[in-house]
Formats: sequence, structure tokens, C-alpha cells
Amino acid sequence: MKVLVVEDEKGLLEGITNILKEEKYQVDSALNGFDGLQLAKQGVYDVIILDIMLPELDGFSILKALREESIRTPILLLTAKDSIEDRVKGLDLGADDYLIKPFAAPELLARIRVLLRGKGGTFENELSYGPIEVVENEHDGFIEGTKLNLTVKEYLLLEFFIRNKEQILLRDQIFNRIWGFSSDAGLNIVDVYVHHLRKKLGLFGYDDYIRTVRGIGFMLKGDEGHVSKD
Repeated sequence: MKVLVVEDEKGLLEGITNILKEEKYQVDSALNGFDGLQLAKQGVYDVIILDIMLPELDGFSILKALREESIRTPILLLTAKDSIEDRVKGLDLGADDYLIKPFAAPELLARIRVLLRGKGGTFENELSYGPIEVVENEHDGFIEGTKLNLTVKEYLLLEFFIRNKEQILLRDQIFNRIWGFSSDAGLNIVDVYVHHLRKKLGLFGYDDYIRTVRGIGFMLKGDEGHVSKD
């Protein structure tokens, strides 16, 4: 799971980041609203933790911009103001939840888990699309109970596809999600790993579930008659 934290208080940002990393989340962060918006617009995060009071661009403006671009990533607003007006405004703009500072780590983690459930995650560590399943504890994929023996990158790629099933994923999105913004690998590494993953799905006759959208990216979509569970 990948989380973006946008918070201008360095101590709090470091604290949240450490809490999330201890729970095995991948974490990116920004100290101002402009950088936070640029990262959030990549569409590679499972949850965004967004402070309202930020330099350069406030949280409400970021939230509004993301929703106007149809980026539906769950957003948890952080605010130091125990104000009904702020809470209502945030929810009206498209926030999914809010948390008032100061807060306890268990509450933060619980609210993130709720948002992830709504996004399509399960907390038996399983996620599936049709006959294809990924199991977090195993860090592997399965088809009808048979292990796919995925590498780490193949597992992350399949998990990302399933979490965004039937949606077009740009090559840049996939690259930034799996390899990261600072990776020295070239963008063609995405095609290489999609090819590897297709070969493993092809052993079971499901290689065509990963569809190429020419010139754009890829999409996980099975035949309607074969996708029996979600």
C-alpha cells in the first residue's frame, strides 16, 4: 500500500511517516501544497493524508483540484481546527474522512484501514479479480488456488492492476508506483514486466486479462462471463 502525506510541520510529518513505515506502508511526503498536488496528481497512491493549512497551496485547493481531475484517491484531511465549518467544507469538496490534531497513532491507522476497505482492499490480506488473487502474507499471486511464483515487482504490478481493475493505467503511473520517481530504470521496464506477468497468467489461459491500450498503457479486464468474483 502506498500513502502520500502532505504536512508542513516537519516533526509531525516525520512522526506520521515513521508510524506508517512501521506498518509496512510505502510512504511519500511533501512539506508544501504545490509539491503535494504534483505528487497526488500522479494517481499512484492508495490513500492521501492531507493537512488543510499548508504553504503555497492549502489542502482545500488541493482537494478541489484532484476531484476536478477525477482523481478519486481516498483523502484523509488533517486539521488543527475543531471547526464544523472546516469539516463540512472538506467533505463537500470530496474528502473521505477527517482527523483533528492532535491524534493518536491507533486512530490514524484505523481510519486509513477504513478508507482502504472502501477502495477495494480486504484485511484478510487477499484481493481478487475473477480467478486471479493476490495474497499479501504470501506476497504472491494465485489462480484458482495455484501459486504463480511471482517476483517482488511482478507481485506489486499484479496488485496494482487488481486495485485499479478495468481502469486504464498509464505507463508513467505504473512506473512511478512500482519503481518510484527517483528510479534510474527506463520506462520500457514497465513493458518488460507486463510481458513477464502475462506469461505467468498465460500458463492458466488468462494472459489476455492484461490488455494493451495502444500508445497509452494497460488495463486489467477479463471477459464478462469469466469474471465471477470481485
